[in-house]
Amino acid sequence: MERTHEHATEGLDVEALNDKLAREHPIDAYYERSILPIRLIEKGRLAIIRRFIGPADGLDLAEIGSGGGHVLRMFPRARITAIDVSDVFLDTARKNLAGYDARFLKGEVDKMDLPPRSFDRIICTEVLEHCVDPRAILGAIARLLRPEGAAVITIPNDPLILGLKGFVRRTPVGWALRDRIEWGGDRYHLHTWTPGEFGRLLEEFFRVTHRAASPSDLLPIRACFRCVLR
Repeated sequence: MERTHEHATEGLDVEALNDKLAREHPIDAYYERSILPIRLIEKGRLAIIRRFIGPADGLDLAEIGSGGGHVLRMFPRARITAIDVSDVFLDTARKNLAGYDARFLKGEVDKMDLPPRSFDRIICTEVLEHCVDPRAILGAIARLLRPEGAAVITIPNDPLILGLKGFVRRTPVGWALRDRIEWGGDRYHLHTWTPGEFGRLLEEFFRVTHRAASPSDLLPIRACFRCVLR
């Protein structure tokens, strides 16, 4: 069952919340200076995304919740659209995607007046847990995706992550990492799902063609899905 946290209620200022997240947890530092296990997990997630997207040269590629552009820079020959609600994240993305064929749009994608069937590929990675209405975002992705296109959507497996963090906190390693164990902004998550729960949600909108996890299917910290229109 999807779990919605109590603070994910009406009146939430999404832009302010994400700007606060971006300032408290600088995205460049997260990718470059997190502890080694996190860097390896995220490296695996990026590799899965790249594989699920496939060749992207000349394609119209959008990322919803583009953060600092670390995912999009894997696709230097695509026509890129980076969408985020945070000016802080978008400023970082502009820096990281300098020289790319890229445009940067601020706002919530479900409220944007983008033409239907605008994109060949859409990425939405580690974003939906931060959204007030994930179903509205998934509906927007389905509307914006071209008939032969594909969307790659990933989430953190928060039920597993929280269990692992609870275990690590009770060890000497957890004490040594006490200032870094929450690094990454998990407390900003408004929703949590298991991979199975999230897969069933996706199937309300798409046909899921591929599933994978990082660092492995036996330890699915990041759940990754490749989706096409029904």
